[in-house]
Amino acid sequence: MKIQDIKESFFIAAWFILLTFPIMVIQVNPIENIIEWRWWNLILVGAGSFMLSFVWRYLMNRKAGQKRKESEDAEDIPLTQRLLRNPRFFVPALIVLGVFVFAFPFLFSAYQINIMTTALIYVVLGLGLNIVVGLAGLLDLGYVAFYAVGAYSYALLNHHFGLGFWTVLPVGAFMGAMFGVLLGFPVLRLRGDYLAIVTLGFGEIIRLILENWNAFSFGPSGIANIPRPGFFGVDFSLEASSRYLYFLMIAMALFTIFVVNRLQNSRIGRAWIALREDEIACQAMGIDKTKTKLTAFALGATWAGMVGVMFAAKTTFINPASFTFLESAIILSIVVLGGMGSIVGVIIGALVLILLPEYLRAFSEYRMLLFGAIMVIMMVFRPQGIISGVRRTYQFKGKGDKAVKTRETVKQPAPTTDHS
Repeated sequence: MKIQDIKESFFIAAWFILLTFPIMVIQVNPIENIIEWRWWNLILVGAGSFMLSFVWRYLMNRKAGQKRKESEDAEDIPLTQRLLRNPRFFVPALIVLGVFVFAFPFLFSAYQINIMTTALIYVVLGLGLNIVVGLAGLLDLGYVAFYAVGAYSYALLNHHFGLGFWTVLPVGAFMGAMFGVLLGFPVLRLRGDYLAIVTLGFGEIIRLILENWNAFSFGPSGIANIPRPGFFGVDFSLEASSRYLYFLMIAMALFTIFVVNRLQNSRIGRAWIALREDEIACQAMGIDKTKTKLTAFALGATWAGMVGVMFAAKTTFINPASFTFLESAIILSIVVLGGMGSIVGVIIGALVLILLPEYLRAFSEYRMLLFGAIMVIMMVFRPQGIISGVRRTYQFKGKGDKAVKTRETVKQPAPTTDHS
């Protein structure tokens, strides 16, 4: 730590004292018409801000040193990636996780089951958006629109035609994919913040239509009495229905993980990554940019449509207030926090972002402050996410060696702000 850093910490402490002086030091007593000077608060603010600034600078300097070390030894694989690919760790951990997941609804209360089901819903939503943002590099701020399309597809088809959950589930997926293509066509030439603004507008258009078209969507009143999913005509109690929905979401999450993983390692997955890294080079290599973008939007929206059907079945009531921009922001935060392009990272990010506010309810009004502080610290010290994306690269072992060896390096997509 340099003397300059200490001086800057003193300057920041003085600045905080100046900013908070009228609030923390001066207190007016209107009953006795006197002013109370709380000098002890001034000392606490100064000392606290100095210590926080001092620790912050120490951690930032340490982070800079780690970056220099990583640049000198770029082929080192992070600890998280080594653990995930070590059979001695991965297999026992997977067995323990499987046992816990299966026993969870029988060990905990209905409240715990419901919030875990909600977390699984956001896991699938995050994996779906990860296709669009993490792999294809298309910033989508209107992803909640496809979520709403799936939910209203089930609610309206059940209300007007009496169709059940299992009948509407593929219909919701198809409707989501269709709306994904409809959004994809107008934005084929857009990138960066222009694309974000257009997708944000698309999400708001869908929400406003659902809120104001009373004859179609019942407006702000929403649609109630949506039936829960059945099982060969068996009627479940409320507790049994919660467990059934939990296991359905586990099955959907596993199916999503399998499909997204296969897509990521397929030809279209490599085309998405190429499109994310350099669109011009991608076209120069003969990749159809139009087809690649539309496929990303359609497949990402497909999962949102299916999860929308599941959401409507879980809550048995939907209205436009459930599909605001905040939902899109939360889903995007899950992808960024977990690690763009990383399946395991997105799962962990969804569990952290959804479960943490619930389990911090004991802190009452301070829980969102703690939640925001954790997010800021995470983005400063781990901007690539909890688990960064891993890409396979290939190299020859030596001269005359025809066998191609593989190694894994971490490659995190850099944010782009290009416009066209």
